[in-house]
Order: sequence, then C-alpha cells, then structure tokens
Amino acid sequence: MNSGPRLEGRVAVVTGGARGIGAAISTRLVSDGAAVVIADSGVNISGNDADPAVAPTFAAGLGERAVAHAEDMSVPAAAAAVVELAMERFGGLDIVVNNAAILRDAFIFKGSGADWEAVIRNNLSGPYHLLAAATPVMREQARAGRGGGHWGRIVNIVSTAGFVGNYGQAPYAAAKGGLLSLTRIAALDMARSGVTSNAVAPFARTRVTEMIVPANEAQERYKARAMKVPANHVADFVGWLCSEDARDVTGQLFGVRGRELMLFSQADAKHTTVCADSRWSHDGLTEIVNARFRGHFADLATDLERFNTEPDV
Repeated sequence: MNSGPRLEGRVAVVTGGARGIGAAISTRLVSDGAAVVIADSGVNISGNDADPAVAPTFAAGLGERAVAHAEDMSVPAAAAAVVELAMERFGGLDIVVNNAAILRDAFIFKGSGADWEAVIRNNLSGPYHLLAAATPVMREQARAGRGGGHWGRIVNIVSTAGFVGNYGQAPYAAAKGGLLSLTRIAALDMARSGVTSNAVAPFARTRVTEMIVPANEAQERYKARAMKVPANHVADFVGWLCSEDARDVTGQLFGVRGRELMLFSQADAKHTTVCADSRWSHDGLTEIVNARFRGHFADLATDLERFNTEPDV
C-alpha cells in the first residue's frame, strides 16, 4: 500500500470509526496525513450495550491526529457536536464518512416497529443529521478558499442489501437504500461547492457479516467467503475517493470485494414504450408488459446469492 501525505491538512469525521471497516478507514486516512475524529459510541451491532471506551482507546492508538467522539450519532445534537469538535481541535472539516450501522433483522411479517425506528434512526437519520451539520461548514470553507477552495468529500458506506435486497432485512435494507439516495442528493446539492459525494458497498469481514444467519447452502457459502475478505481493501478505495485524484468523481455507487472493484449502474430506464391511444386499456397493458417488459424484469435473487462467488483476496 502506498501511503503518504496526500491528505495532509485535511480533517475527517468517520462514524463507527473505531471498529471493523470504520477502523480500517480511520487508519487509512490518518496514514494518508488526515486528522480524524473517531465518532463511535461503542454500541454492539444490535445497537445496545454501549462501551464508551471503544473510541478513545482506538483513537489513542492512532496518535495525536485522532480524537474520539463517543456520543450517539443518531441524535442531531451529537452530529453538531462532532462537527464543532473537528473545527475546534483541527481547524476545519473536509471529509465525512458515514459508516456506522446496526442490525435488527426479521421477516417483514415478524418485525417490530421499535426495531424499524432504531435502525432508520441510526443508519439513515444519523447520516442525514451529520451531513446537515457538516455541509454548511464545507460550503463556507469553499467560499473562503480552504485547501485551494472547492474541495470536500462525502463517502457513505451502503450495502447491496439496499439495492439488491436480502431476506429479513427490511429496516437495514431500507436505511441503506435511503442512504444511497441521500448520497445522490448531497452530490447534487454540493456540486457548486466542489464537494463530492459517493457511496461504497463493501464486501468484507465485519460485525454485520459475522451476524448473518444463512437460510440455505448458498448463503452459507457466501458468509464463509465474506469472512475471508479483510476490510483494508474498502479503506484503500475510500482513501482514494478522498484524494485529489477523485475530485471530479461524484454521485457514484461503487462496490469493493477484496481486490475486485465494481461500479454499479443506477436508475436508468431499461425499456420504454408509448401508448398509441389517449390512454392504456387493461388488455393493452397486459400485452405490452408481456411483450416488452417481462423479459427485462429484475430477478428476486438476494445479494447473498448474486455475489456468491469466490472473492479475490
């Protein structure tokens, strides 16, 4: 891995930044010269039993260019506080990485409203609150010419569950799908300021993959393969997205699976047709759907099944 001062003078906030993929990203950004606020409340993957020592302990190991923020980032006040901490401690905020996530899996006919609210609050509302607090700072910095002006990076860690799907993950998949949409909106809203916004779907050994309960043999193989993939590949690509070389890359959806890098297509119409009359008849719709659309329908393979091949590690 080539590391160095590519991000010298830059300041980052990484949520969930003390463990798993977040820890790998935090470490990479520090190795590239950035100062990093490690925002991690220390909760387990189900969002319970917080250990407030997680972030301070990890930040201490990264040295003087890392500081911990152990509050619950799903709370708007905590998002404002972490931005203020970055400004006070390091003099600015250039990079936001939304990585923190929890799981409350259940089939949609068995899930609870409380679990839905908890996952949406942590995995989607939390990133929104952080971006709502961080983007005004980034816009002002662009106007002031910080770091050459027209510079800033937003990276949201999403999941293939959010745009492919998986059994029993309604809250998690909905939140990650929403985070992909938030990525696109941030890219549009911040374009004039030169701030980029991209999404990365990781395939790696994380607390999320460790908690997968396979429903069949294909999913068992998927989990076994995913557990072989270290998080550093994801961190390397996030580091690149935060560099000057990625200054014109924005609004994109990437995947990182070991040494394999993916660019996913987004919302393009596969096929269109126009009604020859003033409005569609029922029979006309049946005919056109069967003749023109049916062969292009998306299948119902889960993300665990679609990406169930041996990774390049």
